[in-house]
Amino acid sequence: MIIEKPNLSESDSDNVLNEDYNELCEKYNLVCAELEELKSQNKEPKISATLKSSYDIIEDKPLNIEEYKKWLKTKFGIAISNRTENHYNSVRGIISDGFKDSELWTELCQNLKDYDEKYNLKTNGYKLFSPNFVPELNEKTYESFILKTFRKNVVNNNNWPNEPEKGWMLPDNWYEKTGDIVRTLFVVKYLDGIEFLISIIKSVCKENGLPCEISFEAKDEGYYAAHIDIKQTFEIPKYDWDTKKIDVFIEIQITTQLQEVIRKLLHTYYEDKRISSGKQSDSWKWNYKSDEFAANYVGHILHYMEGMIMDIRNRKNKLSFQSGNEFAAEDSDILNLLKPIEEDSI
Repeated sequence: MIIEKPNLSESDSDNVLNEDYNELCEKYNLVCAELEELKSQNKEPKISATLKSSYDIIEDKPLNIEEYKKWLKTKFGIAISNRTENHYNSVRGIISDGFKDSELWTELCQNLKDYDEKYNLKTNGYKLFSPNFVPELNEKTYESFILKTFRKNVVNNNNWPNEPEKGWMLPDNWYEKTGDIVRTLFVVKYLDGIEFLISIIKSVCKENGLPCEISFEAKDEGYYAAHIDIKQTFEIPKYDWDTKKIDVFIEIQITTQLQEVIRKLLHTYYEDKRISSGKQSDSWKWNYKSDEFAANYVGHILHYMEGMIMDIRNRKNKLSFQSGNEFAAEDSDILNLLKPIEEDSI
């Protein structure tokens, strides 16, 4: 039995971090040591638990979508073809049309002005949304859908080559596991508008008998947003043209205007980072000349600024209520941060 040491090409090494390669070499050396020991004892090689673990580590990890498709075919007998794409488009259409016609979505869209007025009263004159804001339903493209299964099954799978912690994403369950086949984004003007809107949407979900899960995202990359995942049941076609009912999550994201501006500017960078294979190094946190340093920390800085704006706004309202228009002179410069948002200049 011969096991060749992996010989990475220059292009491959760009996709494998040093930590992963070093781990691979250590496992390789362990395998070789066991085989040499067996050979010296004239014993037939048997796969021990340690040796089996080493083989598993050495199993090739797909580095791109094309390799991923071949891996699905080899490991599970799943062929990604035009039929896969057609089925996905059909299911996506059913989910999108069903949610678009739901009472929950209709109520949210029709009552935006009412929500804005309630926030205005609560905050003493500040707006929740920009003028003419209307949320839109976005459908995940087929390419993005396959890419997400690649990230879940391979890129972010810390148990590789075994299944991820929550199991493989495969055709028999991947619609239920995707979570954002249909999604929408609400953009509010101020940081406290996020929790204000969450309470409203949560209440509307309860009225319509739809379970929802709420999470607050805060990532190293400087991404800040709230996610509301609403569970709804849909009847979809199976591959044999029968039908089945599945529970699917519709994703509602809520973020601020400033965060949305940064997200749009850095969208391409974040997408490239999400599909990079291997463990992510933290070295960028100390390399102020790197692209990651500038891109990631600008989101954190803006989040801090939004917190400052909220603090100054609340103090302004409190002092105005107590003593007319008096306000500390040292806060005047920070208050100017409010003007672009109030005037909708971003």
